[in-house]
Amino acid sequence: MTTNDHDVEASPAARHTIVGVLGGMGPDATVTFMQRVIDATPAEDDIDHVHLLVDNNPKVPSRIRALIHGDGENPGPAIAEMACRLEQGGADFLVMPCNTAHYYWQFAQEAVDIPVWHIVERTLDAIARRIPGARVGMLCSPALRKIGLYEGFVESRGLSLVYPDDEASVLEVICAVKRGQGRHPETLAAFARAADDLRARGADVLVLACTELSVIQDALDASVPIVDTVQVLAEQVVAAAQGAEVPAP
Repeated sequence: MTTNDHDVEASPAARHTIVGVLGGMGPDATVTFMQRVIDATPAEDDIDHVHLLVDNNPKVPSRIRALIHGDGENPGPAIAEMACRLEQGGADFLVMPCNTAHYYWQFAQEAVDIPVWHIVERTLDAIARRIPGARVGMLCSPALRKIGLYEGFVESRGLSLVYPDDEASVLEVICAVKRGQGRHPETLAAFARAADDLRARGADVLVLACTELSVIQDALDASVPIVDTVQVLAEQVVAAAQGAEVPAP
C-alpha cells in the first residue's frame, strides 16, 4: 500500500453519499434548496455537510412554454442529459427541486441506473402521514393543474386537492420571483390572496408546489399548516445522506 492509498482509506470523507441535483429550474429555487439542505444538516464542521453535485442549468427549455403556451421545446431530453452527467459524476441518487419539471421525470429516470426521487410523491406521503385525509391547497403554476401532476397520486393516499380561483395571479407571482421581483409588495399581496382563497375553500394544508414560491414562503400567514416541497426534499436528502432509512414512495 502506498502512502497516498493509506491516506485515502483513512480519510473520513473517502466514502459518503453524493446527491445529484437537477437544478436551474429556476436558479433561485435551486439555491434555496441547497440552503435548506445546509440548514437541515446537524454539522460542526464543513465535512459534516451533504455532498451535493449540482447541475444548475437555467438553459433547460421553459416548462411554461412547453406545457401552458404549447409552443416550446420539449425539456425532457435536456433533463435526461443532465441526469446522465450527474450519474457519471458519481451521484448515488438524483433530486429535482422543480415541481413542474417532474412532468418530465421519466426522461431522467430512464436515462440513468440510479434512483431519481419524485418530489410529488414524497411531498404527498409527508402530508398523508402528518394530516390524514387532508384537503390539500395547491399553490403552484397553472401548468400543474393542466397536466394533472398531483392528481395521479392523491387518491391512493386518501387526499384531495383544491386550487385557487385566480391561478393566473399565482403564475405572475412565480414569474416575478424568476425576475428577481419576488419581494415587491404587489407580488407578496397576490401570493397572500391566493393562500387566503385556498383557506376559504376549506384547505387543511397549503402546499408550495412551485419551488419559486419557496423563496418567499416567509411572507405567508401560517394560520393553516404549510408544507414546502423544497423543505420536504431537503430534509429527506439530509436523512438519506446520514444513512437514515427514508420512506420511499
